[in-house]
Amino acid sequence: MPDHIVFPVVGKVQYIDDFGAPRGGSPHQGNDLMAAKKSPAVAAEAGKVKYWTTSSSAGCMLYLYGESGTTYLYIHLNNDVTMKNDNRGKCVRGTAYTVKNGAKVAAGQQIGYVGDSGDANGGASHLHFEVHPGGGKAVSPYPYLQKAYKLLFTAKAGSPFALTLTGTVVSAAIDRIVVNISTSQAWPSGLTLTKLNRTIALTVPESTTVQSLSPTGGLRTVANVTLAAKGDKIVVWTTPAPTTLKAERGDDDVLSSALIQLG
Repeated sequence: MPDHIVFPVVGKVQYIDDFGAPRGGSPHQGNDLMAAKKSPAVAAEAGKVKYWTTSSSAGCMLYLYGESGTTYLYIHLNNDVTMKNDNRGKCVRGTAYTVKNGAKVAAGQQIGYVGDSGDANGGASHLHFEVHPGGGKAVSPYPYLQKAYKLLFTAKAGSPFALTLTGTVVSAAIDRIVVNISTSQAWPSGLTLTKLNRTIALTVPESTTVQSLSPTGGLRTVANVTLAAKGDKIVVWTTPAPTTLKAERGDDDVLSSALIQLG
């Protein structure tokens, strides 16, 4: 199993460690990730997907066979055509899934939509998420979810995006800065994520404006980002760019700065 998986839902999520809790006479085999209907469900790691559509309790379900040998179960995916509980959709691509049955997917790639199908029908929409290391017995996903990387945003491939990233400086060079990110805000979706605690490396083009915030709150333009010291507070506004999966994940040196504010 990878050291860090990608968090399987993008957006506002609430969850607890409910693994093993009583569920209809048997212990709960996963964690319920409470999220808005049709929130993106994404691949926890690279692997291959398989639809499972014949379980009345699971509803629209998907197996993700990870490259590490871990199997992940995505249960109660969406079966509604509208945002209401209409149950008029089927367990098919476009309603429950976003990829073909048997597709190979990358870590963080969207594979489905959160819903309330199966015995969750009419209840609060959520993703029942299971982790089976080596394809064996289920273990609590909670420790893995707590350490998981969250996508900074999700959008249609090629559509424009920009991010505002807040955190502290890890290291700075004239053309590259490494930042420990605590908060991100995406444009145009407005998705805000907090308590990220993620280290991301960004390129710093010559066109980047670098400003320093004085103790009195005034701003002054400085020569370059090398004036930043480890631990300094920093806000980075990224250059608008077309959406890619690498950008959504915040892969190193994919995001580029347009404006940097220090202090």
